Amino acid sequence: MIIIITAKVPFCFSKDCSFVGVTYLLSNNIIPLLCFLALTIGIISYWDFRYQIKGTPELSFKITEIENIDYEHLTFLTTYIIPLVCFQFENLRYIIVFVILLIVIGSMYIRTDLFYANPTLAILRFRIYKVSGEFRNGEIRKSKILISKDKLTKDDRVKYFKLDERIYYASKVNTNE
Repeated sequence: MIIIITAKVPFCFSKDCSFVGVTYLLSNNIIPLLCFLALTIGIISYWDFRYQIKGTPELSFKITEIENIDYEHLTFLTTYIIPLVCFQFENLRYIIVFVILLIVIGSMYIRTDLFYANPTLAILRFRIYKVSGEFRNGEIRKSKILISKDKLTKDDRVKYFKLDERIYYASKVNTNE
């Protein structure tokens, strides 16, 4: 959204138009270029994550209790993202305040382990669940957060990749195999 709001690309549809130059475009579009760089890093990180989970050991557990908490995405979006888009990017002070706010919000979400509430995960079709499960040796673990592309239900068996002490990436184990 910030790229769309801040991009300054002159358009001309008459016959006597000329190209304004790469230097002009780069110097007048620093914020959109930085946002594009961040977007590129995010895409590369997503593909790297997919690659890393393919090589993980097949740890699994059985879900004994489950609660869908997909609403966390909406909380994040309405609380933080929508107000940030309303910044005036023509003024350097607003840009500095915007960057500081992004850093503070990002730090808070990482420190409080709420990074799973990122609305980008909803766009990428991930689901968020709060579960209790039966792990190895009958050990019961409660209040674990699962991020999964699969629709999970009680008594499903899932293989998982630990992201944090209480947050796992999980996928359903096919029982037909």
